Amino acid sequence: MKISIVVATAENNVIGHDGDMPWHLSTDLKRFKALTIGKPMIMGRKTFQAVGMALPGRTSVVVTRDREWQAEGVVPVPSLENAIEVASEIASADGQSEICITGGGEIYRQSMSLADILHVTRVHARPEGDTVFPEIDPEIWRETRRESIPAGEKDSAATTYLVYERQDQT
Repeated sequence: MKISIVVATAENNVIGHDGDMPWHLSTDLKRFKALTIGKPMIMGRKTFQAVGMALPGRTSVVVTRDREWQAEGVVPVPSLENAIEVASEIASADGQSEICITGGGEIYRQSMSLADILHVTRVHARPEGDTVFPEIDPEIWRETRRESIPAGEKDSAATTYLVYERQDQT
């Protein structure tokens, strides 16, 4: 099962501030949907609560330590390891070969060593924030795609879409 990380991160690696994203990127939300539709998404509880609902067309597997927590359309699990196991089973049952990690900061940090591919939207801004994405180590990750995206009518910043693949560790 391929594990993909999907993230929007500022030039200073900020991904969040006070439980929300510090930008609005309508163009990138369309890419996010295209990358994740039909695939299970793994996220932390705070990220799910910031989104506010289970997104249509994909299963949300939410990591939470709160064993009582539930939300409509969500599969709650106690750890990232459980999330990957559950998401892999769901993906296989749906004929998919990929699961997507979609945040937040702690889930990204824990999953970097497990991921096969990174879909990174680099937001050309340096906002203040309290949540950051880990550094992308060029010894581990090789950039395989780069696309500059000017700010659209409903975007607060221009972006660059980057794809990184894990290099062979031979």
